This record gives sequence, C-alpha cells and structure tokens, in this order.
Amino acid sequence: MKRVLFFLLAFALSLPNPLRAQDAEALSALVGVLKEVDDPAFHLDILKGISAALKGQRNIKMPKGWKEIAPKLAKSSNAEVQQLVQTLSLTFGSKAALDALRKVLVDGKANLADRQKALAALLAARDRALPEVLRGLLREKALRRDALRGLGAFEDLKTSSSILRIYAKLDAAGKRDALTTLASRVRFAKALMAAVTRGTVKANELPADIVRQLRAHRVKGINATLDKVWGVSRSTPAAKLAEIAKYKKLLETKVDRPDNLPRGRSVFQRTCAQCHKLYGEGGEIGPDITGSNRNNLDYLITNILDPNAEIPNDYRTTILRTKDNRVLVGVIHRSGGQSVTIATPAEVVTVAKRDVAAIDPQNFSMMPEGLVLALKEDELRDLVAYLRGSRQVALPEKPGKGE
Repeated sequence: MKRVLFFLLAFALSLPNPLRAQDAEALSALVGVLKEVDDPAFHLDILKGISAALKGQRNIKMPKGWKEIAPKLAKSSNAEVQQLVQTLSLTFGSKAALDALRKVLVDGKANLADRQKALAALLAARDRALPEVLRGLLREKALRRDALRGLGAFEDLKTSSSILRIYAKLDAAGKRDALTTLASRVRFAKALMAAVTRGTVKANELPADIVRQLRAHRVKGINATLDKVWGVSRSTPAAKLAEIAKYKKLLETKVDRPDNLPRGRSVFQRTCAQCHKLYGEGGEIGPDITGSNRNNLDYLITNILDPNAEIPNDYRTTILRTKDNRVLVGVIHRSGGQSVTIATPAEVVTVAKRDVAAIDPQNFSMMPEGLVLALKEDELRDLVAYLRGSRQVALPEKPGKGE
C-alpha cells in the first residue's frame, strides 16, 4: 500500500512554472524515500511517477538528495531504472547526463532502443548541440526517421538544406517525416516551396495535411506557391456538391483496365494511413475505418471530399504555435498540468506550456479538404477500389532494392 500511495503521489504532481514550494518539497520527499528503500521494483514505480509528472519540463531545480542517490540508482539491476535516472538527471539540468546521453546517441554499436531513448531525452531537454548530431544521423538508416522528426524541434539554419539534399533517396515514410519537419517552420517552408518550384520535390508528393500545415503559417508567398502548384480547394456548399457529383460520375464510369488494389493500398498509406487505421494498420488520430460503410460509393466520396460536414469533437483540429515559431497541427491529447500533448499525423509531441505561444482550436476536421488534388485519376480509382474492398491486399512489389 505504501508503494502504491507514493506512486500516486508522484504521478499526481502537476507542476506549474515556477515550481511551487509545496511541490518541490513533495519531490524531495519522494527522493528521500528512494534513499530509504532498497528495492528496484519500488524504485521503478517512484521514478515512473516522477517522470510522468515532469513530462515536457526541463531545467527543473534538482530536488534535495538527488545528487547523492542518482549514482546509486544508475547502477541498478533494473535497466529501466538506469534509463529513468539518466533522463530525470537531464530534466534537473545535469550536464554530465547530457554528455552521457549524447555519447549513447552517437554510438553506432549501442543498442538501437537505447539510442532512441537517448534521443527522446535530449529532445525533451532541448539540447542545443543536438541539431548537428541529428544531421549526422541522417546518414544512418536505423535512426534517419527519428532524426528527420527531431530536427523539427529546432530553428536551425542548416536543417532545410540537409533534408532536401537527401530527400530523393528517402522511402515514402522518410519523405513524410521530411515534409512534416519542412512544413513546421516558416524558414523551412520557404525552402520547401523553392524545392517544389524547382521540381526537386514533386507537388503531388505534398499530402493535404502537409499543405494545411504550410498554410497555417499565413505567409502570402507560401500560399501563392501552393495555389499555383497544388491547387485550391473551394469550400462553398454549392461547389462541394458539384465536386462530389463530378467525382462520383468519374468513378462510376467504366474504364478499360482492372482495378490495381495493391497500388490503391500504397496510395492509402501515402495519404490516409497517418491518421486512419484499416485492417489493424495505420494511425489513431482519425476513426478506425475498418468497420465503416466503405462499400457505399456515396459514403466514401462524401467523406473524402467533404470531411467537415460532420466533425466529432475528438477529431477537431488544433493549431499549436510555439514561442520559437514552430507550428504543429493535430489533435490535443492532454493539456493538464505543465505541458500540452498534441498528436499530429507524423508523431505525438509534448510541449511545455511555457514554450507555447498560442493554442488555436479550429472548427474543422483533422481530415483536410483537397485530398484528391494531389492524386492522378488512376490513383484515385485504385484508392477507392481498395477502400471498398473487404480484405487486405499485398503492397506493390518494389522494382529494386535500396534504402
């Protein structure tokens, strides 16, 4: 019972900025308990609770007794205890922990999971040396996607050129991560638009949600380029009805070729799977569509072309702007305590409230309008055929091997 009570106390800490005296005392009390009990499982419970309470925070004043107990816990027989101690030391501003985690991250012989945890901790601490390390990790296939996403957390002058230099060599998932980061900041977005204009990045590779993120910057030059190369989605009721009628007629017209369901699945992965789950695979920002009325063409077309007709509260969009000029577009999962957690199509991000400039709830669905603008006619046919199916199909075979 004592163990459970202390765990709940740690988990319930909801620390504002600056840290309240009573909460600092509670934190120090928990550290004192860690010193009194020699039980790795008990240590783990307490450390998990403290870690949950401090999620999204950094540079918290080191609690009394931590400097003495941390070295002991770092030698625990429980590997998770070791990892949590290092991460919390980082939260408490330990330079030694910062250096140690950075060494783990760049060690190509270290366990991949340990390197990923080190990266997550360094990102949470906003390690100023991290962008240079992340650019180096773009050369490592195992950590490339983590590095691409991580670079979005920093306003670094070399980020956009580093990403665009390798963009053509990335697979579909890597390109999605690259575009998410490039769309997250005005400086990066301008470089992306220049790459689209040059043809380095194809306009039809920009998913509708990335276009929405780019437009959220409210920069005339970016929007003008998008209007030119990607298109404009008209939202008036009359225009929407006409668009639905147009695509229904297109999809009902017989063509002299069979449906390519594997390619339809590939298009789904590129445009829909970040948010929607189908046959047990995909994201969870939007509804699981496995059991929906997918075989009904009217239902499909209406939901694809007019996603804002009916918007469940759980799927309303929020635009989160940080004080260092990052834009995140997603669904708020948690906003209590000292941090905000937002789920985007690419990742789940926790931001300390002191770093938030604005949280703007939007009256539209997370599913953006204009999805079909980036699709060729045959791609749309195959996507709809795949969505109307009753079973999973294989992905298209790759023409050759490569990264």
